Amino acid sequence: MTTSSAISVPRCVAFTAAAFIAVACSRSEQPDAYGNVEATQVTVSAEAAGRLVTFDVDEGQTLEAGAVVARINPSELELQRAQADAQREASDSRIEETMRQRPIVEAQRAAAAAQVDAARAQLGAIAAQLTIARRTFDRTKRLAERSAATTQQLDQAERDVRVLEEQQRAQQAQIEAYERQVAVHANQLRAIEAQRQTASRQATSAKTQVELVEDRLRKTTVANPIAGTVLVTHAAAGEFVQAGQPLYAIANLAVVEVRAYIDETQLASVHVGQQATVTLDVEEDRQALPGTVTWIGSEAQFTPTPVQTRDERADLVYAIKIRVDNSKRLLKLGMPVDVQFGQRP
Repeated sequence: MTTSSAISVPRCVAFTAAAFIAVACSRSEQPDAYGNVEATQVTVSAEAAGRLVTFDVDEGQTLEAGAVVARINPSELELQRAQADAQREASDSRIEETMRQRPIVEAQRAAAAAQVDAARAQLGAIAAQLTIARRTFDRTKRLAERSAATTQQLDQAERDVRVLEEQQRAQQAQIEAYERQVAVHANQLRAIEAQRQTASRQATSAKTQVELVEDRLRKTTVANPIAGTVLVTHAAAGEFVQAGQPLYAIANLAVVEVRAYIDETQLASVHVGQQATVTLDVEEDRQALPGTVTWIGSEAQFTPTPVQTRDERADLVYAIKIRVDNSKRLLKLGMPVDVQFGQRP
């Protein structure tokens, strides 16, 4: 019995010592870098002013991209849209009215222009008759001077000339009247065109106004921009919000980034795309998560305050980012972690 007891004790001691040494060795292995967990946060703000009639967002809630999470009272904007719609319809009606007037005035101008042409043709005929009448009068006058024509014939020839001259003046006046009518119709057409252009501009302006109001109406519905977890809320249903006022912040915590720092001697062994291992303590157990180096700072900086010691305050380091799959939600924002780099290929 005594011998058996003497043999068993050293084995137990040896096993315990070996375990202690293994743990001590694993604890003594220093990480290549230290870092903190970060995530790209998106602050969702109100794009319209008004009362927040619904706000279905809670801190820690998981939201899908495109999910409607809030609505701002659209009543005032709906009234503005109705007013803009009415203005657009009125402008469209004025355009249609001017388009109906145009062919009527064009027909009137064409008729007046045709009358001018006919009157000018008539004037030409009168002018030809007047030329003949004047020749007849001159010939009769010469005959009367030689007593070859009577005074009555001379008077008749003179009357014919005067009648034709009167007709010529009257016809010329008629032509001028017709031309004035053509000018009036032309002015009417220009006025109609100006009215059409004005109404068209008003219609375009009203249409733009409608589109602006509709865009503002769309902005009264707040849609979640990215899939992620709500980090913090800044508003509540029933509050009056202004355009640009933050409503909540959200981040995709399924994939996070670790911002770590390396010194100049490590630059040669670290590159973008390199695999890395991020380790952290979870309930007294050491967890390791795989990651990938996605960015290396191009400029050196002094060791940041969160990771510096008294001896490191003057050291220059380079910031790096490591993307880590956090689907198990082990990593929390701001959590300190250790980084071990894999072998560079």
